[in-house]
Amino acid sequence: MSEGLALDRVRIRLGNTELLSLERSVRPGTVLTVMGPSGSGKSTLLSYIAGFLTQPFTAEGRVLLDGEDITDRAPEQRHVGLLFQDPMLFPHLSVGGNLLFGMPPGLSGRRARAADALARFGLEGFAGRDPATLSGGQASRVALLRLLLSEPRAALLDEPFSKLDRHLRADIRTFTFDRLREAQLPTVLVTHDPEDAEAAGGPVVELTF
Repeated sequence: MSEGLALDRVRIRLGNTELLSLERSVRPGTVLTVMGPSGSGKSTLLSYIAGFLTQPFTAEGRVLLDGEDITDRAPEQRHVGLLFQDPMLFPHLSVGGNLLFGMPPGLSGRRARAADALARFGLEGFAGRDPATLSGGQASRVALLRLLLSEPRAALLDEPFSKLDRHLRADIRTFTFDRLREAQLPTVLVTHDPEDAEAAGGPVVELTF
């Protein structure tokens, strides 16, 4: 099996109803966009890939990452990073604390790495900031930076731009996809927005319900 993320004959059901059936490979640096109406199984697919799927949903099929079958692994053993509609920064931690929380334990020079990454993302000097003081765009960049510093092997994006003001959305969208391509992460994006799919630039799967 080639490098990247592979969904091998994945089927997800809600009770007796099959929500989706998917067989796809996502190469490093590529974004697979999954579109469809609410209830079609988009976010449920991400839960299955990440290892969080719970009843009443059931699933079959394999999830492979760089050729390794991770289907039965615990979420923390999958090395898959997630971005959601909300940045979900920990309010009791500073910006720097949020970044350190996401980084692998035992990594040398963690604070210096976090500071360097903030500077590279246009957030120099933000390590001590309270997340509540950040703009929507700044919070989105910190959330993406936390994902990247956690050194994931794949990324899952669940409508990550939907709550941004329209004037910010295009810039953050471009920024996010550029960073994911630069990191060579296979990525799955779920969205309602055709502009997200266009900016992602990869293959598109449209689900029905």
